Amino acid sequence: MEKILKPMNGFLALFISILCVCIAIYCFANTAANPIYTLPGLLLFIVAIFLWKGLMVIQPNHARVLNFFGKYVGSVKENGMFFVNPLYSSYKLTQRVQNLAIPTLKVNDKMGNPIEVAAVVVWQIQDTYKAAYEVADYMTYVRMQSEAALRNMVTGYAYDNIEDEHASLTLRDGGEKIQELLKTELNARLATAGIIAIEARISHLAYAQEIAGAMLQRQQATAIVAARYKIVEGAVGMVEMALEQLSKKNIVILDEEKKATMVSNLLVVLCGERGAQPVLNTGTLYS
Repeated sequence: MEKILKPMNGFLALFISILCVCIAIYCFANTAANPIYTLPGLLLFIVAIFLWKGLMVIQPNHARVLNFFGKYVGSVKENGMFFVNPLYSSYKLTQRVQNLAIPTLKVNDKMGNPIEVAAVVVWQIQDTYKAAYEVADYMTYVRMQSEAALRNMVTGYAYDNIEDEHASLTLRDGGEKIQELLKTELNARLATAGIIAIEARISHLAYAQEIAGAMLQRQQATAIVAARYKIVEGAVGMVEMALEQLSKKNIVILDEEKKATMVSNLLVVLCGERGAQPVLNTGTLYS
């Protein structure tokens, strides 16, 4: 478990060490006159070096993990100059927010289609003890676990609704929900190293090159069918309205055969891709 230390102010130790050096210099200067000053001067100089060794400067948003001959002593998270036991060894960590760009990965989605996906993760160290001692290299750990979390999340969902029509959540349309799921997956994996994922977003999502062309044609066909359905639905409504208005206002009396012909012509005009070219008939309908 992380233990926070509040060491002694380093400026006091620095002042004492400078004072010891000044007195040591004075002693060495008077050694020729009185050799008894040699030993005090040497001891004071050693004390000054000892104090300098214990001085520690911590920059903002940085921390030091202290170790005493293999035993964890504590972590210092305050910034400034401090004095600690000179025999402590320290491990420097940064607590700044960092970004990790996960490179483009080729993964199979829930339906087995190969897709390309990449993401950006924003993370920060929270527990300095775990980051320093629970994993061998926390930077490598974050990178590997982020890729694993992204792969695992992608395999659980379809790319879109083309093959899985009943899917309530897809990678393409998931939006914030997919980002939240990825963030949750990352936090579960990075907790071992005392690291939290502040944000995780998919930065690239596309079908793999080997199926991209076929999937594009399929999407286009689906869109065309949907558009045709709407056109036909609207055209039938318009034909129905036209027949109803003609009958209600007694503009023309049509038998069943004439109605069928009129419906056929209206559907051709309304559903056709090109503009209608009217033909003037000077005879009857049957000649």
